[in-house]
Amino acid sequence: MNTLLLVDGSSYLYRAFYAMTHLSAPDGTPTNAVYGVLNMLRRLRTDVPHDYCACVFDAKGSNFRHELFADYKATRPPMPDDLRPQADMLPELVALMGWPVLKVAGVEADDVIGTLAHQADEAGMKVIVSTGDKDMAQLVNERITLVNTMSNETLDIEGVVNKFGVRPEQIIDYLALIGDKVDNVPGVEKCGPKTAVKWLAEYGSLQNVMAHAADIKGKVGENLQAALPHLPLSYQLITIKTDVDLQQELPEGMQSLHRRTPKWEALAEHFQTLGFKSWLKEAEAQIGNGNGRGGDLFAAETAPPPAAAVAAPPPVPEIAPAPDKLDYRAITTETAFAELLAKLDAATAVGLDTETTSLDAINAALVGISIAFAPGEAVYIPLGHTPTAAPEQLDLHEVLGRLKPYLESGRLKKIGQNLKYDEHVFYNYGIKLNGIAGDAMLASYIIESHLGHGLDELAERWLGLPTITYESLCGKGAKQISFADVAIEQATEYAAQDADFALRIEGRLKTAMDAKQLEMYQNLELPVAEVLFVMERNGVLIDKDELARQSHTLGSELVQLEQQAYEIAGQPFNLNSPKQLQEILFGKMGIPTKGLKKTASGGVSTNEAVLETLAPDYPLPSVILQNRSLAKLKSTYTDKLPEMINPHSGRVHTTYAQAVAITGRLASNNPNLQNIPIRTEAGRKVRRAFIAPEGSKIVSADYSQIELRIMAHLSGDKTLLQAFKNGEDVHRRTAAEVFGIAPENVSSEQRRYAKTINFGLIYGMGQYGLAKSLGIDNLSAKSFIDRYFARYPGVADYMQRTKELAAAQGYVETVSGRRLYLPGIHSKNGNERAGAERAAINAPMQGTASDLIKRAMVDVLAWLVSDGLKSKLIMQVHDELVLEVPEAELGLVQAKLPEIMQKAAVMDVPLLAEVGVGENWEEAH
Repeated sequence: MNTLLLVDGSSYLYRAFYAMTHLSAPDGTPTNAVYGVLNMLRRLRTDVPHDYCACVFDAKGSNFRHELFADYKATRPPMPDDLRPQADMLPELVALMGWPVLKVAGVEADDVIGTLAHQADEAGMKVIVSTGDKDMAQLVNERITLVNTMSNETLDIEGVVNKFGVRPEQIIDYLALIGDKVDNVPGVEKCGPKTAVKWLAEYGSLQNVMAHAADIKGKVGENLQAALPHLPLSYQLITIKTDVDLQQELPEGMQSLHRRTPKWEALAEHFQTLGFKSWLKEAEAQIGNGNGRGGDLFAAETAPPPAAAVAAPPPVPEIAPAPDKLDYRAITTETAFAELLAKLDAATAVGLDTETTSLDAINAALVGISIAFAPGEAVYIPLGHTPTAAPEQLDLHEVLGRLKPYLESGRLKKIGQNLKYDEHVFYNYGIKLNGIAGDAMLASYIIESHLGHGLDELAERWLGLPTITYESLCGKGAKQISFADVAIEQATEYAAQDADFALRIEGRLKTAMDAKQLEMYQNLELPVAEVLFVMERNGVLIDKDELARQSHTLGSELVQLEQQAYEIAGQPFNLNSPKQLQEILFGKMGIPTKGLKKTASGGVSTNEAVLETLAPDYPLPSVILQNRSLAKLKSTYTDKLPEMINPHSGRVHTTYAQAVAITGRLASNNPNLQNIPIRTEAGRKVRRAFIAPEGSKIVSADYSQIELRIMAHLSGDKTLLQAFKNGEDVHRRTAAEVFGIAPENVSSEQRRYAKTINFGLIYGMGQYGLAKSLGIDNLSAKSFIDRYFARYPGVADYMQRTKELAAAQGYVETVSGRRLYLPGIHSKNGNERAGAERAAINAPMQGTASDLIKRAMVDVLAWLVSDGLKSKLIMQVHDELVLEVPEAELGLVQAKLPEIMQKAAVMDVPLLAEVGVGENWEEAH
């Protein structure tokens, strides 16, 4: 799960100002607030693992709340004179530290944070908001948590209840009742926190408290009745917006909030001026090409906990001294190019990178090639720049013709960053890149899978050096220029640095690997990258006519579902409008809202989880869910896939991302072929459009119950091992054990229960989750789990041992030694820690399954090539391989494919791969 870290810069600005006094720069400028906030950010950068981040400040001037209530914040004193200059300089310093900074006119920092948190939550991300503002508690849910670094307080759902006495979805009601003197938001006179908690415990919401105002006796009841006219306004003022338009500030959406590398030189100048002497020394060490302490300047100053109690990746070797002088040159003349070829003749390994016109590798055209020979020594060959940017360039086809023997040579080793992309680019010109010996991205993925693997981040972590960013040369958004328009001097420095840094980083990462990791890197991940290149290049044939028919059918079904929804609701409405749906379900239809998830604004959510809860009892939520499912299927696949067919190959070419999931699983993008629904008939039908050409068939092979088999191997449970060795139906065997009956007497319902238990326990499901899945009470669910563990004690022992091991060392491992780090295993947040413990149980199984299918892919491709077969690997979907097989090779492939897959690893249980054949993917699966 990706993590977004949001910092409430305005909240911390004031708190830091009053927390620390008497600190100023040599020229007398006060610096206490700046120092306090920067110090907080440097701790957060390393203490809170995250993929995306932003620091948000209030914009100057009034906002929409002042339009609602002219006296909003009217009682606040003006900003202290000592704070004003610090408030002005702080955002720039924060941005230089590598934090994306946001200020949006017309709204407050809270609203920007609320919007980002809501968007990330809807996308399934984890969100951590660093703030001291109590209003933010209204945002907390299962994935959104608050942390206060000044008080070391963490607020999850339980934390909010413990602190305020109300649930997060009641915070707005609570604050509206007690009012906010700081912001001049009126509440109910003499209504303090205890009274507000009491009322909300009895009536549930502000709306119900207001409705029962006449029932509340005494002076406080009179005060409540007197406050009734303004309470809706107070509620509105306290409500954090979650729909701020951020398109202008974040043209690339969440991708605009990736962690960035600090700008050391600019920071050093500021630290000099501000008198931050220790930080200045550290910044100068970074600027000095790695000769200083290195590492991240904004790491925490406190000593780390003992090794036995913290997750610690392999120690980073001391940052090697960088060359005193960089030798980056452009190759634009015949003489220089001849010298380059002579240098390649003598070289045994080089860093390699390409600059292109597109991120779509199969359609990208070359702009230039960079080659590195040693640290600080690299060249750039411009080939596709505009005449204005590069007046002197060598002919592209002439250069490629003379470089081809070197690029295709296995003797000359190539090292880069995501070289699969460059491999595609060269293949576009008829060059098959050979001799790939190292990839910094994959090396990082092996030893630090829980961190980012971009070259900018790797350079910061492993070289202690900043990188030239693409955006700094080309800009971003609508005004972004092509790399072909970048002047040759700047292009050379950027491109040569990429090849140089990739070469350096890969070498340092490799030295940090232990024997198992090195084995996995060289003999699994690098070979898998080659298999992925082949699969991506092969692509898959799509039946456009079949998809057109499905789109038409889905369109008709969507219209019918829409009409059905109108009839149930008694009126037409926008099925995609949460607000309208909320009004109909909980207003007009009066569906009870108790226990349902609330939105940040206090309304009842209409997300998928809520609708699924309601669907068994009410027809409209069921219809809405069907509508959403079919609409997504239509827009994502039946409408979209035909548009993605490559005009040259006539096929769809997905991209497999190799360094994403910490478990080793692959991801498929543009299009995502791994996410086509298989549990619904409409989803399965989409697979009919994945076809074989005339004279061939689609063959699908997948591992049977692979994670259960791995559980048996890891746990060593005798009963489970025996069941697999005997070839029994494991779910039937489990049902027999749990219900205490003979296997032949197990009913289909009992087998279903056992299957849910088997797979649920793999994912760390507890009694509450099992009760919900089976539709039974918690006591019955607990009874099933107790009986399961009594019959399978080895499984219970494995789970306990694994949790203890994860807590002791901070990671777990797959059978082949892939380390799976668990940053949340020591969290003070109970929910986060429990989630990490569940992940610790499941990760070795899912990770081992990923390693197995990867090994099988490598072995299958090696067999196809060595035997000169025309069969093609075209897709990988979790535990399944899909091939396109000529009919003449069908019998051979059906026999040999499962044999290869079953030999991918030697385990204490037999592996089983099942093979299907058909005209299309659905028939074969």
